[in-house]
Amino acid sequence: MLIKDIGEQGLLEIVKGFCPSEIVGDDAAILAVSGDESLVITTDMLVDEVHFSDRTTSPFDVGWRGAAVNLSDLAAMGAFPIGITVALGITDNKTVSWVEQLYQGLTTCLNQYQTPIVGGDICRSAVTCISITAFGRVNPKLAIRRSVARPGDKIIVTGDHGDSRAGLELLLHPELGAELTANQRLSLIQAHQRPQPRLDIVPKLQNFLASHPQTTIAGMDSSDGLADAIVQICRGSQVGAKIQRPQIPISQALKTFVSPQQAVHWALYGGEDFQLVLSAAADIAEIVVEYLGKTATIIGEITANPDILLIDDAEPSTIEKLSLSRGFQHFAPITGS
Repeated sequence: MLIKDIGEQGLLEIVKGFCPSEIVGDDAAILAVSGDESLVITTDMLVDEVHFSDRTTSPFDVGWRGAAVNLSDLAAMGAFPIGITVALGITDNKTVSWVEQLYQGLTTCLNQYQTPIVGGDICRSAVTCISITAFGRVNPKLAIRRSVARPGDKIIVTGDHGDSRAGLELLLHPELGAELTANQRLSLIQAHQRPQPRLDIVPKLQNFLASHPQTTIAGMDSSDGLADAIVQICRGSQVGAKIQRPQIPISQALKTFVSPQQAVHWALYGGEDFQLVLSAAADIAEIVVEYLGKTATIIGEITANPDILLIDDAEPSTIEKLSLSRGFQHFAPITGS
């Protein structure tokens, strides 16, 4: 049996078997330490020609994205960042300037959140890759987990979805988007090159949970796509969901760039938007949205039926099942751009 035969999800299930079941399964691991806070740890890797390329991403933006990916995982756990380590595998024909710009991008993103680089490693590699481990802190009673969604919960998302995928399309095909204004084009490209992890949401979530001690909020980030996040939360909580297609937040720039159908597809499966996807009990969901501000939108609800459906009340016949297979998966056959 080859890895391509079982795919990314199958391989993850095998690897999880070597880890404590009570620790793995979320965006990051929470490890108990002394005091009222736990240590939160996450690791992500960026590989040349898989996660970035010279065609679409400057070394500065590779660094920015590397930091953002990991900080987003901490935000998804409701954690505050402490620091990161960086392991860099690099070809010997890369310029010194490339490495300097990479670290400039890393630190520029990190400095927004007072997060230092505290160590790492460098080695020669046949392919350039950056592996980052981020450390955070959280009161375990206030942590956000995938496994606590319950039937009747409302599903809440922050920000718009689909912009990063649109930005990638514009970078790969700069002749597209003639109908976009200069600001719209820039906003879509920046969504891809310099995403903003939603650490701004963390203090609000922590304050809300601290003032509502009987409340639990499930969640994760949408780095692999909105559909992926919803499916993963449902799997972790052994529930299903109904998502209202018209409620999915899509920016005006994306609506201008592509058809409504394409915009929804990219919102669900495009990935790398690094927003948060949450669920909360119906009686407090509106309060949560008001607490988080204009950045948050209710898009559906958790169901006891395990099916995960995309629906539109105005068009009852258009029902679609959400699936992990329609988004990006490592080891899956590569199609299109």
